[in-house]
Amino acid sequence: MKDKIVWVTGASSGIGEALVYAYNNAGAKLIISSRNRDELFRVKGNCKNQINVHVLSLDLENTASLNDKARDAQKIFGQIDLLINSGGLSQRSLALETELAVEQKIMAVNFWGTVTLSKAVLPGMIAKGGGKIVCISSLMGKFGTPLRSAYAASKHALHGYFDSLRLEVFDKNIQITMVCPGYIKTNISLNALTANGSLHRKMDENQANGLSPADCAKEIVKAVQQNKEEVYMGGKEVKGILFKRFFPLRFSRYMRRINITDQKTKR
Repeated sequence: MKDKIVWVTGASSGIGEALVYAYNNAGAKLIISSRNRDELFRVKGNCKNQINVHVLSLDLENTASLNDKARDAQKIFGQIDLLINSGGLSQRSLALETELAVEQKIMAVNFWGTVTLSKAVLPGMIAKGGGKIVCISSLMGKFGTPLRSAYAASKHALHGYFDSLRLEVFDKNIQITMVCPGYIKTNISLNALTANGSLHRKMDENQANGLSPADCAKEIVKAVQQNKEEVYMGGKEVKGILFKRFFPLRFSRYMRRINITDQKTKR
């Protein structure tokens, strides 16, 4: 990855931040983006080679601005070799109680923001002979759980869209990798949206005991290098994919019991 141009969204914390350090250590030139400009400069300050790190703040919810942001990003180093879509929002609320505007916000950030940026950089990648796009999805992109209806919907949508896109651009030397983390020790539950759009501000126990962002980033870098189409990471929760696929009724019954627990302890 030495001197390759890597653009990371959601770079001010969590998995995105860990990926910035991983690619900086590998010698890549980085564009780092999120809404929080101050936190982006903190991340840049933590990088070993700060000269090759450029801060470009953006708001994924403001999809109308993202084509201009993509043009700005491509002007910084002349091209984009790897786009990592790591920015996103989670949810902690029952579907029937969640305001439509909150669900639309989650879909705008997680799905439309990712789609818009990816489409904006693809022509440049194709023109120079190829490139890579990474989407940080979730195990929720493979099955739903209580209190995550809009979040799961946004991640499921990513898989449908990018599975199709991959088939359309494979002959243009474009590699698309879908990353499905389970419990990673980040602030995602603290910043998750509740029914009225306010922040959850609670650290989930499973999240607190999850895989470290640095270890997650190592797995992602390896998967991208190996041109994997889809990769799962985490602990025993990853087994839920096979559980759902081969024993759907048992899986559903199991998740119903979690639903009762969640309503009592997390609201």
